[in-house]
Amino acid sequence: MKTVLMVAEKPSLAQSIAKILSRGNMSSRKGLNGACSVHEYSGSFVGQSAHFKMTSVCGHVMTLDFIGKYNSWDKVDPAELFSKAPTEKKEANPKLTMVKFLQVEGRGCDYIVLWLDCDKEGENICFEVLDAVLPVMNKPRSTERTIYRAKFSSITDTDICNAMNHLGEPNRNEALSVDARQELDLRIGCAFTRFQTKYFQGKYGNLDSSLISFGPCQTPTLGFCVERHDKIQSFKPETYWVLQAKVNPEKESSLTLDWDRVRVFDREIAQMFLNITKMEKEAKVESVSKKEKVKQRPLALNTVEMLRVASAALGMGPQHAMQIAERLYTQGYISYPRTETTHYPENFDLKGCLRQQANNPYWAETVKALLSEGINRPRKGHDAGDHPPITPMRAATEAELGGDGWRLYEYITRHFIATVSADCKYLQTTISFSIGPERFTCIGKVVTSPGFTEIMPWHSIPLEESLPHCERGDVFPIGEIKLLEKQTSPPDYLTEAELITLMEKHGIGTDASIPVHINNICQRNYVTVESGRRLKPTNLGIVLVHGYYKIDAELVLPTIRSAVEKQLNLIALGKANYHQVLEHTLDIFKRKFHYFVDSIAGMDELMEVSFSPLAATGKPLSRCGKCHRFMKYIQAKPSRLHCSHCDDTYSLPQNGTIKLYKELRCPLDDFELVLWSSGSRGKSYPLCPYCYNHPPFRDMKKGMGCNECTHPTCQHSLSMLGIGQCVECENGVLVLDSTSGPKWKMACNKCNVIVHFFENAHKVRVSPETCDSCEAALVDVDFNKAKSPLPGDETQHSGCIFCDPVFQDLVELKHAAMRHPMHRGGQGKRQGRGRGKGRRPGGRPNPKKPKDKMAALAAYFV
Repeated sequence: MKTVLMVAEKPSLAQSIAKILSRGNMSSRKGLNGACSVHEYSGSFVGQSAHFKMTSVCGHVMTLDFIGKYNSWDKVDPAELFSKAPTEKKEANPKLTMVKFLQVEGRGCDYIVLWLDCDKEGENICFEVLDAVLPVMNKPRSTERTIYRAKFSSITDTDICNAMNHLGEPNRNEALSVDARQELDLRIGCAFTRFQTKYFQGKYGNLDSSLISFGPCQTPTLGFCVERHDKIQSFKPETYWVLQAKVNPEKESSLTLDWDRVRVFDREIAQMFLNITKMEKEAKVESVSKKEKVKQRPLALNTVEMLRVASAALGMGPQHAMQIAERLYTQGYISYPRTETTHYPENFDLKGCLRQQANNPYWAETVKALLSEGINRPRKGHDAGDHPPITPMRAATEAELGGDGWRLYEYITRHFIATVSADCKYLQTTISFSIGPERFTCIGKVVTSPGFTEIMPWHSIPLEESLPHCERGDVFPIGEIKLLEKQTSPPDYLTEAELITLMEKHGIGTDASIPVHINNICQRNYVTVESGRRLKPTNLGIVLVHGYYKIDAELVLPTIRSAVEKQLNLIALGKANYHQVLEHTLDIFKRKFHYFVDSIAGMDELMEVSFSPLAATGKPLSRCGKCHRFMKYIQAKPSRLHCSHCDDTYSLPQNGTIKLYKELRCPLDDFELVLWSSGSRGKSYPLCPYCYNHPPFRDMKKGMGCNECTHPTCQHSLSMLGIGQCVECENGVLVLDSTSGPKWKMACNKCNVIVHFFENAHKVRVSPETCDSCEAALVDVDFNKAKSPLPGDETQHSGCIFCDPVFQDLVELKHAAMRHPMHRGGQGKRQGRGRGKGRRPGGRPNPKKPKDKMAALAAYFV
């Protein structure tokens, strides 16, 4: 029997597809990585009996990055990132061990069927899966085909079974276009970002952004927002005048007429027209026209239109809306939400989708009427050749989906029903009046057939006052004529919906990446989202865009990125060479980068106007070890210390508070220590600002505090305060937090584990002695007599927190309230100065973690 491995993009998709193909007759088990399940069943494949194994990945298996040394901002010139810096594919999420998991499941398989999402990213993931699995699969006979690709647009029985019966091949060209985009964005983005971040953060203290990032798509996106801001700022209102007339067709009613000239900008001329018309007592009907007009039903729904409506009408940000749409898709409620197509294929089962909605109380009557009277063929839209438009695939209730999920599903369903409904028809009556030599008009609309506006009432024709019945030559008495003085108003800030329209128009990003680019400019503090989801640029965003315009406008204009997108699309179609496009584009941006670096003074002049230099920012906190003057603590992102006398800046841990640590000094460099804390429920540890930025020992890395310092005698170091190996992560050490009394705790210096112990103890000290059983450091505890939990009114005890039965009830495991980004895991065991194999810093052995000891810990930590 042959074995077939099938791989989907998400665990939930794998389960749904396997359930359909096996007709529910399958067995399931967890994969070795714990995140992905494997669903197994028997069936037939290419005319023979087969055993199927259906599993999934969790998005991209691999990610592109520079090799080791080129990830250091301090050691590498950003200009080298354009060509010299080698890149490599790394596991996107090493903790998932996805490559190993795929190889374990793929070993000994004969065929592979790829059920990844049917877009360019999905094709790219296909080849990431193949790279992992093909080496361990059974070798095929010379001409035997072993790789298959399923193409589907929704998780329905019909679509999945049809995809299984018409398997194709993965598209190498589409995968290459994604590789090209990834490499361009990595090299260009990192080079510009590293240079301008280091340059400006080294000069200004109140930028309030951790990263001054540049992106080939992100920056033009910001450019649109700043362009609108500039129009608002430069706008000068103009006064104009409008002539307004009211006539009285009947005694109790009046009709407001619109002036055919609309408005004039000269007060004297406006006054002249007023004087002329005021001489008249009656308005004469010059013409009456009636015309039947049509308001067309909407085109079928694509991604960009869905995101526009979600932002403008539902108040959802594009990224949030996309996440909800993806969830609705994986749960089988809607078709694939990433599509540029607004045209249904001829064989699409429109009636079948409509029947699914026949019992929903919100639109059951409309749907039943359409099914009985016959549906209208949707308007002919654009066929991009990717997926059908976004369509509801199964009925749902508000209770099932809840909140934003229901709101988006409701809109998608109403939009679909509208596409197969009739157009809205109305009768428009236009009456033209003359008052002296001046012409006036009034227009009335009466709906004759509401059509699609029944299901989309927000598109309905507004109710208007009915016009009087009249004919040419009739006259009506004039009730009032007056001159209105008004002013032109500036445009408002761009809404997300308007920005999405501009990005689509200029070819910035794809339907999948547009939400990401908008989210990025918000997260970087380049724009803020105001009421009505309008995007208002910050000072930083404005200065950056003006600086790009001053140095090289093409860095911010959409033209160059739009041209690159066209080249990437040609790669996907097999009409352009991957290597040539990559080389040519990188060469252009490399030249632009060098010119940008040489001309940075132009942007610097703009920065000086809006931001304060480092020396004038922050407040004095701790003393510099070089000049012994106070360094200033700059709290704005990224928080750091700056010595204006030495002109040195020192990075600090982020996402916490910093304060002076008892005026204690580092024995290595005489800098005053500071204490970082993530709050009362989190971690805290002291650090030396100099050592944190310039590791003093070989086994230390940049960004390590005293809780990871291997100094053999410093009272704050890992050597003196380390107690034992972390109970959860592989490489962490539990370190006593000597500032935590009387609610004492120790915390892992790698992960977010916190162990609370010995509450109300007067003193806790790490002993130089070690436990005979587990080799953890012993702890000396001194309690106040009145609050001692020790037996026999004892106040002092020395023992191992892991093994000593006296300590067992006094220890409680928790997780830090906030994980600090500097805490790293999985770096392997370090071998450094004064440290032998299997020994802790300072000569103490590393504590063992035998299985029975871990079981005992788990029993009372939980």
